Amino acid sequence: MSNYPLTEVPATQAPRTAEVSRNTAETRIRVIVNLDGTGKSRLSTGIGFFDHMLDQIARHGLIDLEIEADGDLHIDGHHTVEDVGITLGQAVHKAVGDKKGIRRYGHAYVPLDEALSRVVVDFSGRPGLVMDVPFKSGMIGGFDTQLTHEFFQGFVNHAFVTLHIDNLKGENAHHQAETVFKAFARALRSALELDPRSAGVIPSTKGSL
Repeated sequence: MSNYPLTEVPATQAPRTAEVSRNTAETRIRVIVNLDGTGKSRLSTGIGFFDHMLDQIARHGLIDLEIEADGDLHIDGHHTVEDVGITLGQAVHKAVGDKKGIRRYGHAYVPLDEALSRVVVDFSGRPGLVMDVPFKSGMIGGFDTQLTHEFFQGFVNHAFVTLHIDNLKGENAHHQAETVFKAFARALRSALELDPRSAGVIPSTKGSL
């Protein structure tokens, strides 16, 4: 087990934490999450800008997040970014449990200078991604902007969420990406919050998600 310090939660609430590893011929990924954290992170993917975006998820989602990734970066970043998305999705799915008491839906608008993005998430139990982000540049540092879609596709497929991402305005690719990841974090935080008016209740007329 990791010595990573997970933020304590009240005794009346079971800790919403998870640790997941994924090892393939292309990557070795390890993710630890605490959904009731304070935004602490420890990140090492080998792609500086990607680490910066993952830090936005932790900080603005108030999720304690540790990610270690060893991938075939001598080829490119595709396998590393995609597999981090997959493993993070698995960890969030495991940590959220039966979804009793969560708000389920979350949305956020986040601006950064000229850029503005909107993200809406539903912990529906059905994976689905609709993403419209017309990046103005193919690369941000060592990060291929096309891999933003691969990251979120991997996440939704394994977190079993419906996710809509729209960059509404933006001329700078760094700003576009940062507003997307920050809005995703804020939407995630909202959806995962425990609603005191629905304690112990699964937020669905079907009785399961």
